[in-house]
Amino acid sequence: MTERIGYIGLGIMGRPAAVNLLRAGHPLWVWARRAESMRPLIDAGASACSDPAAVARQTDILFINVSDTPDVEQVLFGDNGVIHGAGAGKVVVDMSTVSPIATREWAARLEGAGVEMLDAPVSGGEQGAVAGSLSFMVGGKTAVFERVRPLFEVMGKNIVRCGEIGAGQVTKACNQIVISQAIAAVGEAFVFARRNGVDPARVREALLGGFAASRVLEAHGKRMLEHDFAPGFKARLHCKDMRIVLETAAQLGIGVPGAALATQYVNALVGAGDGELDSSAIYRLQELAAALS
Repeated sequence: MTERIGYIGLGIMGRPAAVNLLRAGHPLWVWARRAESMRPLIDAGASACSDPAAVARQTDILFINVSDTPDVEQVLFGDNGVIHGAGAGKVVVDMSTVSPIATREWAARLEGAGVEMLDAPVSGGEQGAVAGSLSFMVGGKTAVFERVRPLFEVMGKNIVRCGEIGAGQVTKACNQIVISQAIAAVGEAFVFARRNGVDPARVREALLGGFAASRVLEAHGKRMLEHDFAPGFKARLHCKDMRIVLETAAQLGIGVPGAALATQYVNALVGAGDGELDSSAIYRLQELAAALS
């Protein structure tokens, strides 16, 4: 039996992911806060719904991809939220990057209504969403994961069940801890090179051949050298993700000093009015601090 699929949240990541599901032949029902966001999907054959509850009523597996923890909670439990249309045997898959603690609370509430949940945040940016090459970090029951896996495979290439519910969000937070500090480190290295009279492009070329090689050095390092900060992942969203990291760490009573320092760069970038730029634009702040503007 073909699963009926729902998708809520049709932004920079959600829209291309939903398009890939539609192209794979899955019946698709969609909803977004802005009606114009639904138009490309409707034109491609998806059915528009009036609210999240309507999407839940029409579908077996429902994906959510919105910006922040309060947004997901509103979609799930607000007026005309998913909970008002979902029932036993249905699955909610949250692809947003949100609080792992809140995720576990939501899953318990949904389970009380007979609804299963997976948390499945992604990495790969808009390019990965378009190409169907996203990396999925999934938390939830094994049987539910296996049911949804064929749909993950339409949207992504690296699909890992990391543990029980909430484990996907924890893994995504770990991803952001590493990425934020790596971006800051690459920018710092380039500033150090320039102040010593060495071409950072040559430094990058050399480092890519050794243990310092990374996808951050490759991709974000190139952005820095070219000063091309068109967003692959917007700084304001990175700022939100790092807030989740720090809030969760505080709730657990653990220190993440490296992540806290990297967060200050991202906060400063957003505070300077550059939240729509790629987060690698923190390099501009590092240049200014080193009198290299």
